[in-house]
Amino acid sequence: MTRFLLIRHGLTEHVGHVLSGRLPGVHLNDAGRRQAEALAERLAGLPIAALYSSPLERARATAAPLARRLGQEVRIEDGLNEIDIGAWTGRRFAELHDDPLWQRFNRFRSGTRAPGGELMGEVQARMAATLERLHARHPDDYVAVVSHADPLRAVLLHYAGMPLDFFLRLEISPASVSVLDLHDHGAVILRLNDSGALS
Repeated sequence: MTRFLLIRHGLTEHVGHVLSGRLPGVHLNDAGRRQAEALAERLAGLPIAALYSSPLERARATAAPLARRLGQEVRIEDGLNEIDIGAWTGRRFAELHDDPLWQRFNRFRSGTRAPGGELMGEVQARMAATLERLHARHPDDYVAVVSHADPLRAVLLHYAGMPLDFFLRLEISPASVSVLDLHDHGAVILRLNDSGALS
């Protein structure tokens, strides 16, 4: 059994205002850096065998304090990357509010592609494939992964057996941890969106 600690990156100035997508140069703000340090303190006592991160700066910066405490390197894993939102990258939520495609994207995520970007089903497939690969690599370990809200929602919905269009029913807050046990015969979600002490 692999115990995955599924971590969303900490706060940036874009969270809640701008669709960062895969925009480079989006860094943690002061609050996000404090979140990353607090996260490292919360998790450092767990027997984490490996730490993986999305390639984006905000995820790597969230992983870095934990890596230092564990004495490990952050391993970059492309499969943990943010959803590619194509032409919407860098747009403000307020700008898109009245866009019918944006409204459909948030109402019918399973069947609506961001312009020039990914379908949520594609995100879900790559996230699940990544976790399955890491499970095969670490079959009896604790593994921490740092990713982004929508990819984490997508993979949790997959293992919960819930429709992708329920994605907004799951809250995945900045610097939160969701815990997933992945067995050869299936999965169990132990915690969702935890921002308190873990034991």
